[in-house]
Amino acid sequence: MKKDVLVVEDDSNIAELLRLYLEKDGFKVTIADNGAVALSEFSRIEPDLVLLDIMLPMIDGWGVCREIRRTSNVPIIMLTAKGETLDKVTGLEMGADDYIVKPFEISELMARIHSVIRRFEATDSSQIRKLTFENLVIDMNSFELLVNGKRVDAPPKEMELLYYFASSPNRVFTRNQLLDEVWGFDYYGDSRTVDVHIKRLREKLDGASDKWSLKTIWGVGYKFEVSM
Repeated sequence: MKKDVLVVEDDSNIAELLRLYLEKDGFKVTIADNGAVALSEFSRIEPDLVLLDIMLPMIDGWGVCREIRRTSNVPIIMLTAKGETLDKVTGLEMGADDYIVKPFEISELMARIHSVIRRFEATDSSQIRKLTFENLVIDMNSFELLVNGKRVDAPPKEMELLYYFASSPNRVFTRNQLLDEVWGFDYYGDSRTVDVHIKRLREKLDGASDKWSLKTIWGVGYKFEVSM
């Protein structure tokens, strides 16, 4: 069965170019040229992946990403302006799985699309995965994070990163190891992506327990430290 891709892009030339290459690669493509239409089409077709531009009429890409993440963990790749680091960080904080900078090479974009879909399918088809610590529940089946008994909103990539840490308590991971294991060996971003996600997780977990914590090991990386 063909996978559905929702392309959210107000530049018709770019949108049609993306359609051409995606359909050639076997995807079914729906195009939305503004944020409001994008959310409507997302509800209608329930796509397997979203390519999401940031600068959009009516509702910008950040707003679209935020609304999608309220109900879905579908892979989202943000299309950002050249050199706009803040755009990249904001997109990742809101739950995007990856970003690519305009102008981009089609071959690189297609590689990222296949990589993100593979990672999503691998996670989605896994066995029951749930970890419990004092005042913390990480449930990867429902993508729920419970802190002090209350559900805390966390994008899928934050959930995957925390689960990966917590699955190996007290083990130290380098940034590159985390990029390889959580984002995939063919991830094209930089190591600051890890730092952004760690920062957001710490804010959500702050003060929950003195028996575990996300620790920085200076000059090496990070670990999920659990008191023995």
